[in-house]
Amino acid sequence: MAETINYDVSSIQALEGIEHVRKRPGMYVGGTDIKALHHLVYEVVDNAIDEALAGVCNRIDIIIHPDSSVTIEDNGRGIPVGPHPSKKDANGKPMETLDVVMTVIGAGGKFGGGGYKVSGGLHGVGVSAVNALSEWMVTEVKRDGKHWRQEYKRGVPQGGIKQIGKVKDQTGTKQTFKFDKVIFTEDIDFRFDTLVQRLREMSFVTRGITIKFVDERADREMTFYFEGGITAFVRYLNRNREGLHPVVHVEKEVDNIGIEAAIQYTDSYTESVYSFANTINTIDGGTHLTGLRSSLTRVVNDYARKNGLLKDADPNFSGDDTREGLTAIVSVKHPEPQFESQTKVKLMNPEAQTYVTQVVGEAFSTFLEENPQAAKAIIAKCLTSARARDAARKARDLVIRKSALESLTLPGKLADCSERDSSKTELYIVEGDSAGGSAKQGRDRHFQAILPLRGKILNTERARLDKILGNNEVKSLISALGTGIGDNFDLEGLRYGRIIIMTDADVDGSHIRTLLLTFFFRYMPHLIEDGHLYIAQPPLYRIAYKNQVKYAYSDKEKDKAVKEYGEKVGIQRYKGLGEMNPEQLWETTMNPNNRTLLLVTVEDAVEADHTFDMLMGDAVDPRKKFIQTHAKSVRNLDI
Repeated sequence: MAETINYDVSSIQALEGIEHVRKRPGMYVGGTDIKALHHLVYEVVDNAIDEALAGVCNRIDIIIHPDSSVTIEDNGRGIPVGPHPSKKDANGKPMETLDVVMTVIGAGGKFGGGGYKVSGGLHGVGVSAVNALSEWMVTEVKRDGKHWRQEYKRGVPQGGIKQIGKVKDQTGTKQTFKFDKVIFTEDIDFRFDTLVQRLREMSFVTRGITIKFVDERADREMTFYFEGGITAFVRYLNRNREGLHPVVHVEKEVDNIGIEAAIQYTDSYTESVYSFANTINTIDGGTHLTGLRSSLTRVVNDYARKNGLLKDADPNFSGDDTREGLTAIVSVKHPEPQFESQTKVKLMNPEAQTYVTQVVGEAFSTFLEENPQAAKAIIAKCLTSARARDAARKARDLVIRKSALESLTLPGKLADCSERDSSKTELYIVEGDSAGGSAKQGRDRHFQAILPLRGKILNTERARLDKILGNNEVKSLISALGTGIGDNFDLEGLRYGRIIIMTDADVDGSHIRTLLLTFFFRYMPHLIEDGHLYIAQPPLYRIAYKNQVKYAYSDKEKDKAVKEYGEKVGIQRYKGLGEMNPEQLWETTMNPNNRTLLLVTVEDAVEADHTFDMLMGDAVDPRKKFIQTHAKSVRNLDI
């Protein structure tokens, strides 16, 4: 894939202007929230990764400076410098090629095979959109023995490009930008951990590149280099799981498309499969992911039939059966990828499915034939999964049959609301009967429903679906939501537009909240993806002064109130929701005009998968190490 292609001023093509970018940032980087802010960094890093894919770059340095400006430098070829052969300025003069790249949407060496065989920054939107959405941006280029510099303000060049020195045997591009707070108006900043996850993924799928990330705001840094590529990625994902066999790796080029996959079955009950197209994490999957899954199901069934591990009377394994405990990465390098949108979350090329199915099928079939012990372990895992899934289906059918009459659809302890338009309704999941009683009395019965949970629900990270469906608290929750679960999950059936977890601000409350989040993440992820799941924020303190009452949701707010009122205040620390009377609970936590709700999102599915696996799974040592590492930073631990 490291074929060298000519990359000079003639390979830069311009498609359209950038006048829309500042007015419509959502069209280019997905909005103006923290996700879009991080997208600015990804777009610039993608350009450097493209140089690595072209075989002309092996190092990328990313620095977040104390003022939150960001520098991204690579040792690639450097953006071409010189008059552009076709793009003219307002006076009819040829534009500087560097300015074309930095200010014209759709300009880049990624169209028509001009500068790159394979590219991640495919729409040519990237760096020019970042420039337009930055308060200022400085571009430096080392190329042809010269060191060039150009400055921009909100996407506009500040004079002509300047030569600031000479270099010997050095090439590359250095971009430094400061995001524009006129555009990004929320109180947001770059998150070290969010960027670390993305950069780690990029280094896994771009074998042999060194990525160094420094955060000068907090004196933190990490360097990534993975010679093992996606095989190392699978091992990283499975570091807290027991593998049933060594990682199966295949890499092949078919019709100019690079196909790479790494596969390992483990003792876990969940599927951890991730797909990449030109190093970009396609979080919504696409044709390459479909090809991987279908080929594994076919190969496992063929092997089981051929070797008598599936009897004639037995049905074939379903896709779900063959994916339980599967960890896999599929990565394609495509010269002409088609994505569903500019944010590149889903690959659409039909040929990717054909080639992935073919390459993965051949490699995995060969592995099973050559490793009969591993094959038997995988088939045994699928058989157990199939039996459990059959038991789960029967349990689901029982729930569905009970639901035939509306009077039996909902659990008895649910206090439902009168509104039937799900876009207007809310379900509060509350721990315990005392808090449930206060919530039932304090709520607005028109649109707020209350479901009290008795005790802690099952840890769904350590159980199969058939066991989960036997748990009364989980059954009540599924019945109340109306979506079904597993194969039968249907978002159309959702009875409440907002599902709000409301637990006490203590250790037990945190544990119950974590158990519920584990359940939703593993078995109803679409509720999270579609923005239906929230966490209520009850106050920690009631502060009374004369005839005034104030509620504080953090120690900082409490201290501020005490300072404001003076020392003669009455402070009540709420340990549980049941300590509030219904009026207080309504006013502080349930009234839409006053309350604070936290929307549950999953920014990085890979890291969320690992975190749930580590904190809620069977392996004790990783959890113990995590607790020991973070113990000193714990605040408000109730003993």
